[in-house]
Amino acid sequence: MLFLNLPVTDLARSTAFYEAVGATRNPRFSDDTAACMVLSEAVSVMLLTHGKFAQFTSRPIADAHRTCQVLVCLTADDRPGVDTLVGAAAGAGGQADPNPTQDHGFMYGRSFEDPDGHIWEVVWMDPAAFAATP
Repeated sequence: MLFLNLPVTDLARSTAFYEAVGATRNPRFSDDTAACMVLSEAVSVMLLTHGKFAQFTSRPIADAHRTCQVLVCLTADDRPGVDTLVGAAAGAGGQADPNPTQDHGFMYGRSFEDPDGHIWEVVWMDPAAFAATP
């Protein structure tokens, strides 16, 4: 399992955003300082207030609108699934395509930025076409 911990400035806004892009809030691991957002059986995003996040590190919390430390990538089942997820993110207050769209024929990818500036890439790959590519 993967638990991705993200610092957020407004827990309610971030929870609503991730619900809008298809995550489900797990109340067992959520309170007024954190929300566990389940993306799949294997992937959960822990949204942590800055105060809660600071309990896990002595390093300063980066402003993801100004700096980039990590790019998180999800896969979609098909090309329209990429566009649907990016569209849902934009409709929920995120920014569509902070990075250029990638279209390599066998692979198609776009990205979105959540309200706190964390960048998510969404990619679809055609396994048969990829296997045939030298």
